[in-house]
Formats: sequence, C-alpha cells, structure tokens
Amino acid sequence: MFATKKQLQKSIFQPIFEMSRIDKLIKKLLDTRVHFTYQELEQVLRALGYLEKKTGKTSGSRKAFIHSKSKHIIRLHKPHPGNKIKTYMRKAIVSELKRLNLI
Repeated sequence: MFATKKQLQKSIFQPIFEMSRIDKLIKKLLDTRVHFTYQELEQVLRALGYLEKKTGKTSGSRKAFIHSKSKHIIRLHKPHPGNKIKTYMRKAIVSELKRLNLI
C-alpha cells in the first residue's frame, strides 16, 4: 500500500510541528499566570531528554525524571487529586532547567 501525498507531507513536516508544540509548552511553563498540567510537564521533560524512572509499587505519587545524557534528576510528586502543577514546583523546575541551559 502506498502513502498518499497528504500522509507524506505530514510525515516530512512532523518534526517541525512537534518542535513548535514543545516551544509553546515551554512558553506556557514559563508563564506562571496560566495552569500547567502534569501531562504537559511530562511532554516538555521528554522533549528535553528526560526519561521517567520506573519505581516500585510503594513509590505512590513520587516521580523521578532522569536526563539521558547528564543523568540530572528532577524529583517531584504527581499532583492529586487534581492535575495542575503547583506554582512553587514550576518555579523550581524552570530554575533547574535554566541552570542546565536546557531552556
């Protein structure tokens, strides 16, 4: 089966659109006036080279993201019952990412 012209265009330009979406999420992360969800934070961290460390059953809401090259660790609690990242947590994460020149 052959790909259509539209499918080919989408696959060729996908990295461009993906980067644009991540740039928008980073801009949103930096603006503390708007809500930022845990899923959006996961997307940003993955795009910056972080991988979520899989922990045991007893870890609960504690999460760790490890940078694949530098091995830098970001530890946080997954928000519950809501999904919104607290402002103090956002500021700490942004500070670390800026310190490492990732944003």
